[in-house]
Amino acid sequence: MSFDLEGVRAAVGRHGRVARVVVAGHQGSAPREAGAAMLVWPGGQSGTIGGGALEHQAAETARAMLAHGPVLRLERVALGPAVGQCCGGAVSLLYEVYEAGTLPVAEHGLIARRVEGAQEMPLALRRMLAEARGQGTRPAPALMQGWMVEPLMVPARALWVWGAGHVGRAIVAVLAPVPDFAITWVDTDLARFPDVVPEAVVPLVAVDPGDLVTHAPHGAEHLILTYSHALDLDLCHRLLGHGFARAGLIGSATKWARFRARLAALGHRPEAIGRITCPIGDPALGKHPQAIALGVGAALLRASAATGAQERAS
Repeated sequence: MSFDLEGVRAAVGRHGRVARVVVAGHQGSAPREAGAAMLVWPGGQSGTIGGGALEHQAAETARAMLAHGPVLRLERVALGPAVGQCCGGAVSLLYEVYEAGTLPVAEHGLIARRVEGAQEMPLALRRMLAEARGQGTRPAPALMQGWMVEPLMVPARALWVWGAGHVGRAIVAVLAPVPDFAITWVDTDLARFPDVVPEAVVPLVAVDPGDLVTHAPHGAEHLILTYSHALDLDLCHRLLGHGFARAGLIGSATKWARFRARLAALGHRPEAIGRITCPIGDPALGKHPQAIALGVGAALLRASAATGAQERAS
């Protein structure tokens, strides 16, 4: 969990004043972990701190703050007695109201601010900031002696989705809310995109999508789902020449066999071609666009979890 400063800035730009509610800490069982956050404005909200009665009550409190103040509040909630939830634990919720002139400032990738108690920053937090400056560490969100500290959100995974058809739309809808992904969405015509594109997603239009491959980071992940086999093949060809972290192609085993032969004829070695996954998702879930999207999303998140486990073990 981390502080999505760009998301807060964008919400303030749209709504003027926005309340952010973050789980500052918890004891015992709780719906979400420390750092889980949601944004609230008079006509809506985004994100979640776990749903249910706790989230409903927190949203009402946030809207009351937007209407009447204050701009800062730290609240401790016993989930059973206070809101009737069965988790059995307790959470500390931090409410902060932001507008254009009051957005927080990150220091060395962390956002630290006093929320109660003494003005002086505690020694443990000063050490944490020094380690972040010197070693680039990213500590977990925590409430420390009246100060709240959260790492600044930096999307860790560039994901390029090629194609805005039914499957592309389903995949983007599933993955856009996941904070780990910075999604770029490509198609040949603006009219192929839905009327409302998720705010965190960057739509790009190109008559020849392959021309955009060189703009993708070499460490990006790609999902190729266009309406044309010719476009799909060209994208596979160009990505193999450009480099990528992962790439997936929608299609059947028959389509992939043909593509492997054509890519080999274009000069790509079998081990390079084998880095492209086809079919994508979990075929056992079926071919409905949302079923494909769920399978693809699960596969991407499992890959991320496996990479994180390997890094922690090394």
